[in-house]
Amino acid sequence: MNNSVTNTARLLGAGLRALLVLTVVCGVLYPLAVTGVAQALFNTKANGSEITSGGRVVGSSLIGQQGYGLDWFQPRPANGLGENSVNTQYKLILSGATNRSGDNAELIAWVKEAKAEVVKDNSTADYKVSPSQVPADAVTSSGSGLDPDISPAYADLQVHRVAERNGLPVSRVQQLVDRHTEGRTLGFMGEPGVNVLELNTALKELTKG
Repeated sequence: MNNSVTNTARLLGAGLRALLVLTVVCGVLYPLAVTGVAQALFNTKANGSEITSGGRVVGSSLIGQQGYGLDWFQPRPANGLGENSVNTQYKLILSGATNRSGDNAELIAWVKEAKAEVVKDNSTADYKVSPSQVPADAVTSSGSGLDPDISPAYADLQVHRVAERNGLPVSRVQQLVDRHTEGRTLGFMGEPGVNVLELNTALKELTKG
């Protein structure tokens, strides 16, 4: 009987010591080490890839924004975004795709309407956009609906409109786009892109000057 109680107490003590050690190592030391390395080596990414303008945070370079006026570069459409019906206390948007196939009549109608609008909005007195110039990302949303980047072709298409509406030389705005065009990751992964929030933030600084 005494041996049984002693063994049980010894096992409980060993279990409690293991629990304490693992709690300290896995619940305190490891998170602190990972957080410290992230803050030291990847500070911007670890804090949400925030973009600041005028001393305040205006968004994240990882998440696209909607609602820009025609004075600014436009992001991809966001047809895939749904409305929050779960907790209506908060005005949230839900990320998602349209889930419509390429031959879906409604999707085709959306694309045609979007293309006509892109042509109309980006044609200026000195520059006329042809429907054949409109790239796919100008008229289709990404899978999440929150893609922060557009193709260089779509950014270039908007240069004349942005220059005209802000009273800037076309060449100056084109230089701005070129500076914010990023190539493929490691030279071969993905496609070149232009981050719209970063580009519009730089445009804001340019127009202030």
